[in-house]
Order: sequence, then structure tokens, then C-alpha cells
Amino acid sequence: MTKTPKENAMSIYKKIMIALDFQGDNAEVIAKGTSIAKVNKAAIILVHVNEPLVMAYAADGMSWSDQVVMLETSIRQEAQKKMAETGARLSLPPESCITREGRPATEIHELAKEKNIDLIVMGTHGQSGLKLLLGSTANSVLHGATCDVLAVRVGE
Repeated sequence: MTKTPKENAMSIYKKIMIALDFQGDNAEVIAKGTSIAKVNKAAIILVHVNEPLVMAYAADGMSWSDQVVMLETSIRQEAQKKMAETGARLSLPPESCITREGRPATEIHELAKEKNIDLIVMGTHGQSGLKLLLGSTANSVLHGATCDVLAVRVGE
């Protein structure tokens, strides 16, 4: 039995990365990513990148102390907990649920190359104004990716 061109076009993804930010709007991103994975019979890799507070807020002149270290530890632990829960809900093995530290776009690009990802699925908030000028994570991922990227509009 030969496949039609439409069927061949739909089976192009073998490994799909779903990038999560755990900001409460991941359901749409997960739904789109898992739907595409199901159609393509593709493996799923979940990823969340914790951006260290020193990177995220260095320009704000925040003074660093033990409280910042404790906050980062708490954020990291919460992200790992949410990742484990999400992976369990999707029946994914622990090795398919990855949390990393660093700049999100950079870490997503590196992981996509390491895992030979065919498609990155992530949310975008449709930034405007100053946030648009500074660049969003989705925009940075899109412009540096070596594979397809699906930006799912989430939130208001």
C-alpha cells in the first residue's frame, strides 16, 4: 500500500520537542504538540528552561543575596515537580522530560540539536512594544532553530 502525498507530508516529524514555560498557559501548547506527535507517530521530548535570576534581572540593579539563591532553588524545584507531573500525565519516560538552566532560546537550540528534533512546539504571547523590541523567547528560538518551529499563540 502506497501513501498519498498528503499522508507523506503529514508524517515528516519523528521527534517533537514541546517547550514549556509553566506560566499557566501550557495546555494549548501541549495539546498541539501531542496532536502533531500522534498524527506523525513521533516521539515527544518536553523541555523547560529556568533562566537564572541573575540573567533575567541583572539590568534591574537588584542586589544579590541568600534570598535570591533560595528563590532560584525554589523555582528550580517547582519546575522539576511540574515537569514530572506533566510527563506522567502524558505517559512519558523521565528521560523525555528535561529541565535545564540558562538562556531559554540557547538551551532549546542546543537540546534540539542533541536530540535530533524535527519540530519545536512552543507558546508565544504575541509581544508588542518594548518586549517586542527586546525580543521574545519564541522569536529567538525561531530565528536560531535548525528545524521547524510551531509558535502557538497563548493567553491574551
